[in-house]
Amino acid sequence: MDHAHTGRVLAYAEAQLAAVRDRIGAGVFERVAGPDGPASRARIHDTEGPRWFADGSAIRRVHGDASMFVGGLRALLLQSLHPLAMAAVSAHSGYRGDPWGRLQRTSTFLAVTTFGTVAHATEAIDTVRRVHARISGTAPDGRPYRAGDPHLLGWVHAAEVDSFLRAHQRYGAHPLDARGCDDYVEQAARVATELGVIDPPRSTSELAECLAGYQPELRGTTQAREAARFILLRPPLPTLVRAPYAVLAASAVAMMPRWSRRPLRLPYLPLTESTAVRLAGHTLVGTIRWAMRPPAA
Repeated sequence: MDHAHTGRVLAYAEAQLAAVRDRIGAGVFERVAGPDGPASRARIHDTEGPRWFADGSAIRRVHGDASMFVGGLRALLLQSLHPLAMAAVSAHSGYRGDPWGRLQRTSTFLAVTTFGTVAHATEAIDTVRRVHARISGTAPDGRPYRAGDPHLLGWVHAAEVDSFLRAHQRYGAHPLDARGCDDYVEQAARVATELGVIDPPRSTSELAECLAGYQPELRGTTQAREAARFILLRPPLPTLVRAPYAVLAASAVAMMPRWSRRPLRLPYLPLTESTAVRLAGHTLVGTIRWAMRPPAA
């Protein structure tokens, strides 16, 4: 086989691989960002104006990495353990009827507040605050709740930040050092404060204290266990992607605190989680990262 023919074969193989990558990346992006994803991405990244966070900042590194897929699932599971937060989600979020719509709204909010202009980020936060102001009700245990309650917002924020950071440290392309982890928590506090959280944690030590402070309020309600089963076992997915999703789900469960497993009836398999699940998680997250990287990279 001459060099010219070999070159043509390699070029063809590279083109086919790039086409596969583009198809996978486009499919994942559409699921996460919705049909308006390309327009939203252009608006977020191409609009001129000041941003809250600079290029290369810790929050941009975390929120821009494919490890967020695992962190997001962990955050949902952890958040469900607060009965009042879970009651609000169950009654008002539409996570069963429109789970992809909820995911797309959440991912767009994170993208806007992390990468968008100050004007767009403020607009997104004002929208969320108006929605929260309309949501209230009574939990199954008889206690009233308000989505805009700073205490509940604080729990949702702490569970998210802890989950995103832990997922990044385990599956991120470039884990942060100790200073970077503190920077991430402090930068995420900026968004939390704008949303109405009072005195959010600003370092990893404060985050640990915050989570420990909420723990006496947490329990595995019927609503929480139903949500966990839906998230982990019954998501509305095509058959082709159920196996990769199962890897993401297993990776998220493997990072849940041990004390949280029993209330949600989640398994605890330390040997399997530290070997097979972690390896599979690294492989899948790496594949997603490869598929979703910009074509010019």
